[in-house]
Amino acid sequence: MSSRVAGADRLRPVPSTQCFTSSDGVQIVFYEWGERERVPPVVLHHGFVAHARANWQMTGVVDALLRAGRRVIAPDARGHGESAKPHDPASYGEQRMAHDLGELLDARGVGEIDLVGYSMGAVVSLLLAVADDRVRRLVVGGVGSGVVECGGVDRRALSNDSIIEALSAEDPQTLEVAGARAFRSLADALGSDRRALVAQARSIHRGGVELARISAPTLVLAGEDDPLAIRPQVLASSLPDATLCMLSGDHMQALGDPRFATSIVEFLA
Repeated sequence: MSSRVAGADRLRPVPSTQCFTSSDGVQIVFYEWGERERVPPVVLHHGFVAHARANWQMTGVVDALLRAGRRVIAPDARGHGESAKPHDPASYGEQRMAHDLGELLDARGVGEIDLVGYSMGAVVSLLLAVADDRVRRLVVGGVGSGVVECGGVDRRALSNDSIIEALSAEDPQTLEVAGARAFRSLADALGSDRRALVAQARSIHRGGVELARISAPTLVLAGEDDPLAIRPQVLASSLPDATLCMLSGDHMQALGDPRFATSIVEFLA
């Protein structure tokens, strides 16, 4: 993973890097690829621990969208990537990130958008789609019945406490929970601020999502072996207009399935 992170960007289009300050004073960095077109831009929101370029550029999603003639906008969520990283849990939560996303659209003067989110970013995207009628089409990946039954990212197979422990441990070799070790390994590979990530982990959304209010046609993507996205058909059936596409692999491997990028592009076309 670390060698891919270090060398991949040299081979891919360089985005325009910009920032804005959120209504609560946190600086949010975002990236833009492509030119303004008549079709709505595609906005991408990454998952927990990752950042925009890791989730979307290194997996080929940005390239695929650019080949399809789409303009792409992708923020680094607060606490991630190049955005500001407060350590107070009160500054976090997917609902706060959904506000950031709406404020980004306001700052860029964007009308309709196609919105794609993965894992944490899927919950952020669902929350925005409930509240903001600018979402034309929606893609959510890495989530399943947990959105319906737990109110957000599923933490039944991999507890939030184990992730907090993994991110807080001085020596990652002592960690016993494989899934939590994977998040810690990704955080270390990306040089993440682990205290900021712990603050977000302490503030994950548990309040539920009013899925019936989402009018945008939605694509649900889930890895067949993803313990954080079990029974994705439960999520798909709870949305007014949803299509389900199964991918190979677990929570992180599903991003590498070639159908991950192609399914997004085809659905948004």
